[in-house]
Amino acid sequence: MRDLLFKNALVFDGSGHPPAVNDVVVDNGMIQDIGRDIAGTAHHVISADGLALMPGIIDSHTHFDAQITWDPYVRPSPALGVTTAVIGNCGFTIAPCKPEHRDLTMRNLTQVEGMSLDVLRQGIAWDFETFPEYLDQLRRNGCVLNIAAYVGHSSVRTFVMGADASRRVATDGEISEMQAIVRDAMRSGAVGFASSTSPAHNGEAGLPMPSRLADDREMRALVEAMGDSGHGVTMLTKGAHTTIAFLESLAADSRRPVMIAALLHNSTNPQVVFDELEAISVANARSHKLVGQVSCCPLTMDFTLLSPYPVEGLRSWKPALGQHGDALKTVLAGKDFRDAVRAELASPSHFRLFNGEWSKVQVVETASNANSVYEQRSIGDIATAQQRDPLDVMLDLALNEDLKTVFTALLLNSDEAAVAKMLNHPHSLVSLSDAGAHLTFFNDAGFGLHLLGHWARDLGVMSMSEAVRRLTTQPASILGLRNRGVLREGNAADLLLFDPATIGRGPKRRVFDLPGGAPRLTTDALGVVGVWVNGRCIADASGVHDSAPLAGELLTRFAA
Repeated sequence: MRDLLFKNALVFDGSGHPPAVNDVVVDNGMIQDIGRDIAGTAHHVISADGLALMPGIIDSHTHFDAQITWDPYVRPSPALGVTTAVIGNCGFTIAPCKPEHRDLTMRNLTQVEGMSLDVLRQGIAWDFETFPEYLDQLRRNGCVLNIAAYVGHSSVRTFVMGADASRRVATDGEISEMQAIVRDAMRSGAVGFASSTSPAHNGEAGLPMPSRLADDREMRALVEAMGDSGHGVTMLTKGAHTTIAFLESLAADSRRPVMIAALLHNSTNPQVVFDELEAISVANARSHKLVGQVSCCPLTMDFTLLSPYPVEGLRSWKPALGQHGDALKTVLAGKDFRDAVRAELASPSHFRLFNGEWSKVQVVETASNANSVYEQRSIGDIATAQQRDPLDVMLDLALNEDLKTVFTALLLNSDEAAVAKMLNHPHSLVSLSDAGAHLTFFNDAGFGLHLLGHWARDLGVMSMSEAVRRLTTQPASILGLRNRGVLREGNAADLLLFDPATIGRGPKRRVFDLPGGAPRLTTDALGVVGVWVNGRCIADASGVHDSAPLAGELLTRFAA
């Protein structure tokens, strides 16, 4: 008797071909058979009339590196149809890490990924030092999802250079040490090498994250060290000074794909992202594999001026980084500081999160009843009514409330026609959920459900079959995931059963389930009936239960 039988499901196999109504048999964690009217019985028979069955979503851009050590359920992704998560993106990993660097690593993550330092200190289980030891810990602990892990540039740099990693260029000897660590990580099962050159990525006290101090010589040496393994992907979040031409040269020299983040549409400089996608197309025409990570979600962030992630990438904001209490308030109140911010926002740039679109910044929650009249109003509207500069309006309101005012900003990807064009680009990869990071700012872990419901069903920007392919077979192929991403006999039974008429993601809400009861934003699935990882049910319409099996595999073998 087989383990599981789906009857009469509308099967989207992940190939992009039109779906067909079929039965699907699962046994021993694998897909055993797909066809019409399959005879025989199973321990569990699911009548799937009117429901769709597809491969589980592969989330190629997450930051669960820390959370996974205390939460093997890596909430909320499993309930949102994800069956495989790739961690370590942008190079912001926690391994390798020497004991003397743990606090520095956590303080950097607090800044760059919007994580609570108290949560990290209470939560992370440091049962490792090297990257192979970290993988061993993940293997011992188990996870509800399949996990693949990048070895991260900033962690490798800190392991070799300590605090100097955020201050200077590496020596030849230090680069050689880093190469050895990367090669060891690839032998132990890393999916690739991840880094960032983005000016938005700052660590403690506003110092650049370590990878931003790497020169081209170091970057090339580490990418080539990864390529020595014969498999793997380079993942890099790029700044303006990092050109597509340079990244193409890395792909050519290493003979491995380069995945480029984060390609988001900027309404104040709308052509730049399409120029980059065109450069990526030209590179692929020369047989140099580049892929652009794009998002199907508008980038919206909640924030306070105690942790104003949207503006921390501004050069003019640096005097405020690392300041606290009265010192921070003094900086924010200063005329010279404000004038510098205004001047920078007046100059066009594609490579920053906030571009002075004050009509898209809203007051969510005030700390005092006296200011509640401003809630649910945009800073632009308030400034117009008061005949004042919008920057002054925001800063003065926050200062009046001890910097506790909660704002939300619609930053990028607000033009749906432009985003649709990006989503359909032949060399884009729908990604950038950032699940596991920015926990109090935003939550895009339901990106896959949003693509299926909003973009495919509601807007018809692509077919449902193509949306499924974009979430499954395409990332599996780029990452070299074996026997996953497509429904085929002999492949792993990573499955998502859903209602095509209602599939989507719900509104964001706040929960308090991090270590110490700290808050995070989450979102609920709409239309998800069940999620299976390696043939075992991990979630249903009510979400993931604490008793769900840790059915995931640590993926350490990849196709060349």
